[in-house]
Amino acid sequence: MEPNAILDDVPPSGDNRLDRKVALTVALLASFMGVCKIKDDNIVQAMQQAQADKIDHWAFYQARNLRQEQAHTTLLQLRLAALSRPAAEQAGYAAAIGELQKLETGQAKKKEEMQAQAKQDQATYDALNYRDDQFDLSDAALALALSLLAITTLTRERWLYLAALVPTGVGVFYGVAGLFGLPFHPAWLTGWLS
Repeated sequence: MEPNAILDDVPPSGDNRLDRKVALTVALLASFMGVCKIKDDNIVQAMQQAQADKIDHWAFYQARNLRQEQAHTTLLQLRLAALSRPAAEQAGYAAAIGELQKLETGQAKKKEEMQAQAKQDQATYDALNYRDDQFDLSDAALALALSLLAITTLTRERWLYLAALVPTGVGVFYGVAGLFGLPFHPAWLTGWLS
């Protein structure tokens, strides 16, 4: 093999600098994406838990509602039946009516508590989804940046490296916003992509 053939495969020194910049950028982006992925996965798990809690609380709400309605219906029947009963039996009806009134009132209170918890679960889910959207946008922008950086390595075009810095900036911005809970949310974009 001729010595000049080996030298022909070595890129000029300007290309070495570009390759080092691309490699460093890729390494930093991959590390940043890894940290964001961990946080995003934890948020998704919390979203799933909030969704499950909401479903459970609405189910309990419905059960409380049915119990309240059943107590109310039975209470009405007892009140009507008591009207036609002799005075000697009225005490028994009054006691039963009192117990059912307590049950109906208790179920109404517990039903309201379940409704409040279900609404809080939805608010928790929405807040977590807000941050999940930030990580999703970060992930998409950084994936585009990595693709542009790969093409930069192949073509050795310096302008392509600079173009890759645009989605890099967007991705890092939304990743940081997601990590620190900053109030930056592209509702128009997430709405369009949904």
